[in-house]
Amino acid sequence: MKRGKKYWVFQFSFFFSFIIPLTIAILVFSSGCQRKGERKSESSIQAINYSLEPRFPIEGQIIFQSDLDGDNELYLLNRAGIKKLTDNDWQDEFPRVSPDGRWVAFSSNRHGNYDIFVMAIDGSRTKRLTASPHDESELAWTPDGRRIVYTEERKRVVGRSYSLWSVDLATGERKRFLPEFSGSCALPDFAPHAPLVTFTGKKNIGWDIYLADLEKNKILNLSDNGQTCRSRFSPDGRWLVYVSHEADHKGDIFIVKPDGQGKRRLTQRDETYDYFPSWSPDGRFVVFCSNSRSMYAHEGDWDLYLVEMATGRVDLLLATPGRDVFPEWIK
Repeated sequence: MKRGKKYWVFQFSFFFSFIIPLTIAILVFSSGCQRKGERKSESSIQAINYSLEPRFPIEGQIIFQSDLDGDNELYLLNRAGIKKLTDNDWQDEFPRVSPDGRWVAFSSNRHGNYDIFVMAIDGSRTKRLTASPHDESELAWTPDGRRIVYTEERKRVVGRSYSLWSVDLATGERKRFLPEFSGSCALPDFAPHAPLVTFTGKKNIGWDIYLADLEKNKILNLSDNGQTCRSRFSPDGRWLVYVSHEADHKGDIFIVKPDGQGKRRLTQRDETYDYFPSWSPDGRFVVFCSNSRSMYAHEGDWDLYLVEMATGRVDLLLATPGRDVFPEWIK
């Protein structure tokens, strides 16, 4: 029997107490169940003027997830419009493209819980890679394209725990990734030309972005404020883009160097929740998702935006009637 929709994403919530004089910021790693067929309001549709084409030409393509047809499917966006890659009654989520551009790895609940799948970039030749009793979701390819590292969620008596695992595409062998990290860890991303991986981790309260040197076996906390997540390497490996709540308590796009230097806020939009960043292939832009209603991916009117690195200019790229989230820009 098919399960209901599920999104789980790293998000943040800030609650204020009127009993004690101190304001406490609490970071929440949440999961939700989205109602099938839920859509944006008519007034919102008229205001945004939805389209299935980009607002201006882009180079390359952007793969993303949307519930445009009533459940989560994978789409490709280019200057001509969007192309549907999956079309079924399941939830297909969190797409990532292989380093050679030929394959797409993603998470899907087509066999009950969420497993990792891979398919050709045209949507054909789908293959299941994992089959554990746990939910497996957001992922990254190793630079050589031989393995996929993904996030595994396990339910506990109280709450959930998250860990990173890898699967070998040739043999199907699964093994724990970064077992030395003492806490929950998820959302991996690899440097293109160095033995480095960034991820989102939690040891106590709140989530931070980390950098692991796989050769030196060292792990560095790059944020250390319990308010950051979703770090991704730039194409040249010189920068990381990520999400932080430290500026407006909703979510903004920031960048920082892998050594923790050069931190800069890219989006200055206090009225919106800005999430899910990914670099353009030339490193000049960051595509991200934004809405003014909610920090959760299964709520709100999520659309695709671009921010230019040099100027900080933000432009709306794509607004469809669906929730358009988790983009990745490819050549």
